Amino acid sequence: MPPPPTTSNGNAAAPPPATIPLSNALMAKLKPAKIFKGAVEPTPPSTPVARSHQGPRHITAITFDDRGDQVLTAAEDETFRLYSCKTGKHLKTLYSKKYGVDLPRFTHRHTTVVHASTKEDDTIRYHSLHDNKYLQYFKGHSGRVVSLEVSPIDDGFMSGSVDKTVRLWDLRAPTCRGLLNLPASPIVAYDSSGLVFAVGVNHYSRILLYDQANYDKDPFLTITLEDPTLALVSYPPRPIYMTSLSFSPNAKYILVGCSGDAHYILDAFEGHLLAKLEGHVGLERRRIDAPQTIDPSKGNSGEEVSWTPDSKYVVSGSLNGKIIIWDVQNLPVRSGVVDLKAHPTRLQPLTTLDGHPGPSRCVRFNPRLAMIVSAGAELAFWLPDQSADNEEIAKELLRKK
Repeated sequence: MPPPPTTSNGNAAAPPPATIPLSNALMAKLKPAKIFKGAVEPTPPSTPVARSHQGPRHITAITFDDRGDQVLTAAEDETFRLYSCKTGKHLKTLYSKKYGVDLPRFTHRHTTVVHASTKEDDTIRYHSLHDNKYLQYFKGHSGRVVSLEVSPIDDGFMSGSVDKTVRLWDLRAPTCRGLLNLPASPIVAYDSSGLVFAVGVNHYSRILLYDQANYDKDPFLTITLEDPTLALVSYPPRPIYMTSLSFSPNAKYILVGCSGDAHYILDAFEGHLLAKLEGHVGLERRRIDAPQTIDPSKGNSGEEVSWTPDSKYVVSGSLNGKIIIWDVQNLPVRSGVVDLKAHPTRLQPLTTLDGHPGPSRCVRFNPRLAMIVSAGAELAFWLPDQSADNEEIAKELLRKK
């Protein structure tokens, strides 16, 4: 029998952590293990009437570090709050009252983030969580940044703004290294290799795929997002408003998050529309009792839908506070010329979890651990409920007797 592995100091190495495959049964057993009621400061009494009618303040974005050990929230009270995913404890609160905070994204160090500003100017800020200092300012946008993503492989990151530009940056330099001018406000995403990025352009319903090394050339693929089933609801059909893009971890699909009552999954290689995810209430409005606007808008949408790390499931928030999970393991396979009139497969939820008292506007699956973090006016950590497993084991033992 071989000796147990040892570390450089001679001690026995810790066994590798146990892994648990995600399954339909496990996803249905997710329960809120910890709820942080005070994750956002309440609206002060002196707030103008127009603002106070919008209800309680919300968490607007969440981000995990690479190891899935920590999660950081940004909220309308202009704070960052850092939590440990392993202990379920609040670690620290940092304030950004001068510039505001939105779209925080961990870099590849667990002590630094980049984030967008909501006040003062439209600068992107590189921030140290360790000593609460700014390490760099990235100036260039002349409108609010609405999309921000860090490269999965290096110190590059990318931003999209209402000034109709996408800028490519490097953490080591304050000036942008690339600029794309677009006809409308864009949203951005990297694929898992970091070699390709996507730009979604609203009002034109186009998703442009670029080679990272040749971003100054034309996109190598232009995808048209057109859902023929919308014409069955109203004519002319209500336009789709894209609020987020994300490649599946296996790089086969693109998940298009929208502010309406459907999200979409596209084939990442040719652009076929494969699936329409239904069963949630879109986050175009702030409250469920608010009237729907004539023209679609971003609303509170943008952070509510994401993949699980194995690309098997999609999790999403909803205006009614529920957490929706779709099983996307059996998507149709399409190839050849894209048919814009072909109806997508309409997927209903695998399971719907009772979530928040208000909108669940941020939902993310941990990149390493079997947990979901969801947020709205409060923050919740979801873990699989193992008690049901114990009951099944007990029943099995009784059967054997």
